[in-house]
This record gives sequence, C-alpha cells and structure tokens, in this order.
Amino acid sequence: MTRQFNAPPSTPSDVGTQIVNEFYQKKALIELVKETYFGQLADTTSMPKNMGKKIKRYHYLPLLDDRNINDQGIDAAGVTMSTATWTVTYPQLVLSVANASKVAAAAAINDNTSGLVATAGADSSAGAGFATMTLTALQGQYANVTKKNTVVALNLGVTTNQNYGNLYGSSKDIGTISGKLPALTENGGRVNRVGFKRVEIEGTLEKFGFFDEYTQESLDFDTDADLMMHVNREMLRGANEMTEDALQIDLINAAGVIRYCGSATSNATCAETSLVTYGDLMRLSIDLDNNRTPKKTTIITGTRLVDTKTLPACRVAYMGSELLPTFKAMVDLHNDPAWLSVEKYAAGGTVLNGEEGAVDKFRICVVPEMMKWAGAGADASASTNSYETNGRFDVFPILVVGDESFTTIGFQTDGKTVKFKIHHKAPGEATADRNDPYGETGFMSIKWYYGFMALRPERIALIKTVARL
Repeated sequence: MTRQFNAPPSTPSDVGTQIVNEFYQKKALIELVKETYFGQLADTTSMPKNMGKKIKRYHYLPLLDDRNINDQGIDAAGVTMSTATWTVTYPQLVLSVANASKVAAAAAINDNTSGLVATAGADSSAGAGFATMTLTALQGQYANVTKKNTVVALNLGVTTNQNYGNLYGSSKDIGTISGKLPALTENGGRVNRVGFKRVEIEGTLEKFGFFDEYTQESLDFDTDADLMMHVNREMLRGANEMTEDALQIDLINAAGVIRYCGSATSNATCAETSLVTYGDLMRLSIDLDNNRTPKKTTIITGTRLVDTKTLPACRVAYMGSELLPTFKAMVDLHNDPAWLSVEKYAAGGTVLNGEEGAVDKFRICVVPEMMKWAGAGADASASTNSYETNGRFDVFPILVVGDESFTTIGFQTDGKTVKFKIHHKAPGEATADRNDPYGETGFMSIKWYYGFMALRPERIALIKTVARL
C-alpha cells in the first residue's frame, strides 16, 4: 500500500503523527495607520504648569455687531434712535407680591429675549391678597418698552438699564443705517457716545488613559517573537484615534452655523426629503462668506493636460463615505452634474488628505470614521433607500471648519512638549510586590491630556442630512 500523509492532526499519516503541521509566517498582518483629518487643522495652545485645568481668553466684539449690546448707551440726539432693549435685574429669584392682581402681569416676563421665565402661585404664608413669583434667572432682556414698564410697575425693587451701544449693529437695511450714522452738528457736544463689549471664551483639559497587562511567559512562549512591539504600536495608534474622535465630536458640537436639509428643523424631523442639495451647499457658502470665514484652499488653475478643470478658492467640507453616492448624483441649478471628481483637477494643485472631489465652493474630503446620529431622525418605516437605525433615519453631518476657528490645548506633563505619556514596566524585580511576589506580570500604560476651545464658532458650519443607500 502506498504511504500517505492523510490529514494530520485529525488523521495521522501512515508513518505516524506529525509534530509540525502549520507554517508560521513571521511577518504579521498590520492594519494601515488610520489617517488624521481634524487634528491637522488645529492651532495648539500650550497650558503651563500650576495654572489649573481651564484656559480663558477674551473676545472683543466689533462696534457694529448685534452682540455688542451694553448699558453705556448712545445718549444724545446725534443718532436717530429706534427700538432698543432693556436689561431688568431682580433682587432675588423668589418674590412675594403684595397685590395678587399684579401677578397676572408676570406673563409678560415670558416674552423677554434672554429666556428668563416666571411662574406665579398663591402665597398663603404671606396672607390674603399675596402671591409668589418664582424666576429662573435674575435678569431679563426686553425689546418691548411697554412690557418693561409693566415689570417695573410690579414694585419689586427691580433696576433697569437701556441697552444701546452698537449704532446699527449688523443691519444691512439702507433705511436703518442712514438713520443711525453718527452725524455731528456745528457745535458738536456730548452726542453719539457708544459702548464696547467683550465676552469670555474658555476651554478645559481632561485626562484620558488606558493600560495593558501581560505575563513573562506570554512573551517567552508566544509564537510571535515581536508580540510586544505590535501591542505597543497598537496602543499608540488607539490613543491617537481616540484623540481624533474627541476632536471631531467637539467640532460638531461647537458649530455656530447649522443648516437642516429640506423642511427639517431638528434631528428628529430629518425625513426622506431631508437630503442635501446643491442649493444647501451654495447657501452655506454664503453664510460663511458673511461671517468672514477664510477659504482654506487657493484657486487651482488649469494645466496643459487634456480634460483638466479649474477650481475657485474653496473651503474644505468633511463627510462620511455614506454620502458619496448622494454627492455624485447631485445636480446644480442648471440641472448639470455638480460633482467634479478629484482626478479632473489633481494635476493643477495639491490634493488634500481624503479628498474625493468638489462641489461649488467646497472641496469634499471623505472621513471613513465620520460620526452620525444613528436613528435620531424621523420615522423611516416607509423608506427602503436611506440609512436608518431601529426604524428611524440616521442623520449625517457635513462639517466645514474655517481657519482660526478653534484651538486644542496641550499640557507639558514633564517640562517637555509631549502628546502621550507612556509607562512600561517589564516583568521582574521592578514589578515584584505583595500582589505579585514573583514579578511575573508587567504592564504598559498610556495617558494624555486633551482640551478644546472654540475661538470663532461662526466659522464652523454643519449641514445635517439623511443619506441614500
């Protein structure tokens, strides 16, 4: 009978059992390093030691800005006045009103522009005719002088300030601006006094970290002689990816310009028709222009190569790969294809990390790890061609990050600029203690600080859309 190898180890060969039944290829399969998309956009602010975990900056508002509301006042006739706002400050949050009939006037407090709310109820402890008014804050902003006067008439000890100071604010109305220009008479005088305001922005540091334990035998007898090197590498990559994810979340939450597609007004109302269009992108670009957001990339000119295209100065938009079919099917206002694939203009300039193409004034970069709001949209039970989770539409972000819009905060943990702090103790004398008397267990830990501060939220924009399968 012919001698056969058979199928060891389940069936021995005719000669007997085999000791080696597998070939070990020492070169391990290593995943590609995940590219970073958002970390490369950040300016870094260094946090010195012994200064706490919070960093603050002042942002001075322009004179002609709707946010420059203050009580310094334009208190003369050089400027034509229009409807102003008043700040009303209360002495305390819970007030007892002597005349119960006046409590009905508390409804006017709900119409203030700063969100202060009052509730009224009977005050039996104070006697007949008394009522209690409970406030959510001590200050309210009123644009209606009649309602402001109604609050003052309650005789609760409130103080008021008239809020002028920004002339015509951010208005573009010709009639408004012409009446607010600070004209002077021949005699001059104390006219056209303006005021300025600054706001405080802040960012906070948080500490993150994780560790891995191993035994000496796991190194000595493992088939892979480079096991420790591979584990260390993956720990560093994991920490880097976590930092990138945290930054993406902060950028999405910090967006000062948010557009919903279709008729949606919130995540919960994003439905089948809430699909991003060319018009959405065009209007978002106009919003960012009005907010004076710099364009990230310069104009790409054509080349002598056949079929190359030119690009205007653009901003960069980041999106998930799920939206690629939607963008490639997009048409412009003339019903022509809006998508310009990257190979059409790549020869004329530098291609960005993850760049797939361009639409209008945006160069589109696809981020494979781009997050979404899973199942946060409207009921999707009748849909068969959109992404959904548990019967509700998934909502996808398209994120635009303008220059100088945010900063990350780095901390110098040991006097040197380091991103990650790593501790590694191999098994042996260094790890031997009462919990591990033989020193058979080692560990590697990694920790880092991460902080974020939005500098100009109006330069960070977000479109929320559904996506087609």
